[in-house]
Amino acid sequence: MISVAMASFNGEKYIKKQILSILDNLNEDDELVISDDGSTDCTLQIIKEFQDSRIKLIKGNHEGINKNFENAIVHCMGDYIFLSDQDDEWYPSKVSTVMKYFNDNPSCVLIQHDARVTDGDSNVIIKSFSEHRKVRNGIFRNLMRNTYHGCLMAFKSELKDNIIPMPRRGCFHDQWIGLIANGKGHCFFINEVLMDYRRYENNASSFTRNPIRVQLTNRILTFINLLMYYLNINYRL
Repeated sequence: MISVAMASFNGEKYIKKQILSILDNLNEDDELVISDDGSTDCTLQIIKEFQDSRIKLIKGNHEGINKNFENAIVHCMGDYIFLSDQDDEWYPSKVSTVMKYFNDNPSCVLIQHDARVTDGDSNVIIKSFSEHRKVRNGIFRNLMRNTYHGCLMAFKSELKDNIIPMPRRGCFHDQWIGLIANGKGHCFFINEVLMDYRRYENNASSFTRNPIRVQLTNRILTFINLLMYYLNINYRL
């Protein structure tokens, strides 16, 4: 069974197209779990109009994007969990391609694929996200400069107990999942472009860098959270 975990908040402009592209990838016994963090636009109405039994809509906890994704992941029942933003567009072969890599590589616990980067009008900005960001594996490298991106990521459900609780500060959900997965087994980066990754002014992440002081603070907080994880302290900053 495949689960897709989506975090939504005021995503009315693009979420219908994204949900359609996800459902086209899923079988009848798969699921799309959407945690909505209190949308005030038409997002909830759009989701409910699908009337598709594979869609499970749950309430977020109003604690930010990390905890919203955590809420979605907690409710996922599948053996493999794909993460999804609310404003991208999956290609029809995304899930089948990623699952082939999982099946061919049993020791792999996490896979991240490549994507085209588009703007708010679907114009291609960057042909390869992986090349642009110089995506690489490794805990130290991604602690210093994160190249994990959740919307390109899928992982085995066995990671759930390790990645939860997620930090509130220091790093986003995708960096945390990638760092923990690196310590649990093999992580694969595949070069196939399997979706359009939309970047525009108002969405949750961007390519801009924080000031140096903020970057250093975030790295320290992430290191402390990793240390607490390895010391089996069930608390995150």
